[in-house]
Amino acid sequence: MAFDAIVIGSGMSGGIAAKELCERGLKVLMLERGYDIDPAKDYTDMTMPWEFPNNNRVPEEEVARDYYVQSQCYAFNHATKHMWVKDSDHPYSTPADKPFTWIRGYHTGGRSIMWGRQSYRLSDIDFEANAKDGYGVDWPIRYADLAPWYDHIEDFIGVAGSYENLPQLPDGKFLKAWEMNDAEKMLKSAVESKFPTRKVIIGRNANLSEAKPHHEELGRGPCQNRSICERGCSFGAMHSTLTSSLPAARKTGNLTLITNAIVHSVVTDPKTGKATGVRVIDAVTKVGKTYEAKIVFLNASSINSATILLNSANDANPRGLANGSDQVGRNLMDHMYALSTAGILPNGPKDSYYKGRRPTGIYIPRFRNVTEPGEGYVRGYGYQGGAMRMTGKGLNQPGTIGAEYKEGMHKFGPWMAFISGFGEMLPNPENRVTLNATRKDKWGMAIPHIDCAMGPNEHAMVKHIMDDGKAMIEAAGGVVVSQATEPGTPGLGIHEMGTVRMGKDPKTSVLNKYNQAHEVPNLFCTDGGAMASSGCQNPSLTYMALSARAAHHAVEFLKEGKI
Repeated sequence: MAFDAIVIGSGMSGGIAAKELCERGLKVLMLERGYDIDPAKDYTDMTMPWEFPNNNRVPEEEVARDYYVQSQCYAFNHATKHMWVKDSDHPYSTPADKPFTWIRGYHTGGRSIMWGRQSYRLSDIDFEANAKDGYGVDWPIRYADLAPWYDHIEDFIGVAGSYENLPQLPDGKFLKAWEMNDAEKMLKSAVESKFPTRKVIIGRNANLSEAKPHHEELGRGPCQNRSICERGCSFGAMHSTLTSSLPAARKTGNLTLITNAIVHSVVTDPKTGKATGVRVIDAVTKVGKTYEAKIVFLNASSINSATILLNSANDANPRGLANGSDQVGRNLMDHMYALSTAGILPNGPKDSYYKGRRPTGIYIPRFRNVTEPGEGYVRGYGYQGGAMRMTGKGLNQPGTIGAEYKEGMHKFGPWMAFISGFGEMLPNPENRVTLNATRKDKWGMAIPHIDCAMGPNEHAMVKHIMDDGKAMIEAAGGVVVSQATEPGTPGLGIHEMGTVRMGKDPKTSVLNKYNQAHEVPNLFCTDGGAMASSGCQNPSLTYMALSARAAHHAVEFLKEGKI
């Protein structure tokens, strides 16, 4: 079968790219390196807590053998174990003194099934930052270029949120917002009173607070407030490739999905330099095959997309495909993560509780170097968190079992509040992905070597993130009981990006303003690799908007004979 387009990867950006290309009439082949998820069999959201062995924990010896990296993710447990890669099967290397926590899911839908669903737009403050402070290269687009595509994606996936009119966090097309609980409202009032330019808002997330007709047409229903989204949502309330993008693409009759297809490299015509297809290795049989198409979309995720381009080196492109700039694999970024502050709220509302488990928390948009100065650093950070009421008096005391335990479950404890900072990481060409010169995986491909560390600007933010977090908890009368002292290792934020960056100049970037490779006009990359800077907002919404926009232009270019 002849294809118009190949989409490499079925995750967050690949799902949208395939949907958009299919809806524009192209015959699309989607290649997924992992297995095919069957929601009826593989989702575990209908399994009761007591049905999981070992209190839903994975045995320590199994973790040590197969999941020594993936187990560091907050969403890893027995219920979700099958959705994370076995580290023993998918190795990568790092310098001994620079660990990188690469969290992955190789199956249909990728990490779109397990993501945190926080959905925020970048602003012109973010798109202009590189040009203003000189770090990285200038973005080739501005907010106005992406705004209609943000609208398009938010309408399709369904994003619940509140309208705030903040320049650093543009509003979108929202479903009705979730409601804060009474302690969060108290925290909001106290913080905004003491710090007038800071805002505490409800988190914007891709869970259907209400299902619109176009959601229902794809079999999606409203959120049930269970907050076990990472197990897969049988109601279709959370956006994922399996919930939204694949059903929409399949509805067109234009999609072919092949799983267990590990992309080795992109094939090019030596005369024209254009991509003609991709080489694939069957994950099970290890047999190679080549698929051909007029357009190739690279959506394998930031590290894998860079690896594929580097592995596509040939006589004409000795450093890797589309890599005349020597920027493929460079400028790897992740958000600073795990910088949390937690405190007890002694003055929290005494006669108040809440219903269900809301699928989002609170969000404090960036204020440093926006409405308040930073101290010794550029860019800034936002916070995610929430408040909850503790139950079970004495339950953490050794020996609390039986009747005493049950009785304790009926007693309310204090309110707890926590906020965790997400800081922006600057693009740095020394933070990079290369191919390991000596080690290969079991399919005979060089494994990625990841060399990445936080720089001086990131380290300068840490104390400020913690001091601001403490001050905001204390503003609400809280007593801080725990604080992080340093960020988690890079990668733990699960927001890796920047390795195939966009830019205006082919000498310093890989992609142009349409996410089109400068040197290979029918090759596009719209996953996290395309990002020229990271902002401090969760980036998946931006990946999806870039994917829809690039797909639109790719089809137009194809029609016009430009590619």
